[in-house]
Amino acid sequence: MRHRSIQGARGRVRPITLLGDDVLRTPCAEVTDFGPELARLVEDMFATMYAAQGVGLAANQVGEPWRVFVYDCEDDEDVRHLGHVVNPRLVEADGVVLRGPEGCLSLPGLEAGTERYDHAVVEGFTVDGEPVTVHGTGWFARCLQHECDHLEGRVYVDHLAGWRKRKVLRQAARAPWGR
Repeated sequence: MRHRSIQGARGRVRPITLLGDDVLRTPCAEVTDFGPELARLVEDMFATMYAAQGVGLAANQVGEPWRVFVYDCEDDEDVRHLGHVVNPRLVEADGVVLRGPEGCLSLPGLEAGTERYDHAVVEGFTVDGEPVTVHGTGWFARCLQHECDHLEGRVYVDHLAGWRKRKVLRQAARAPWGR
């Protein structure tokens, strides 16, 4: 019997793209090749996410323009959700809109109260090309929406307005990594 390895254990940690990098603002392309390169990318993304102590990571955050994200995130009932989605589509985002703290590995050290729905459903595929549907509530629903946004070329700051948005953008400009 062959055991699957721990997610990310065989991956290499890649540099994370930061706000200001064009790849974060460009919608990602559909994955058409479900081969070993995709599996390697997913392993690298898990390794990178864990090294950065994140709960989700999109491919464009490691400089790859593909529609893929990984996650290891708890919901509001402390149930752990671990996986990846290739070519995800956010098919439902509904329920109550809640403002909660949201950060991003591409804006390290910053966060802002961001409004998101408390329920989300994402459909897509595994690295093996098998269909997958992921249901999320609470914090995990926020994660799913956040990662889907990345693949469309958006970051959480795009959901902010007024002083919240100005504050985060000002902090980003002053950050040592800011551009």
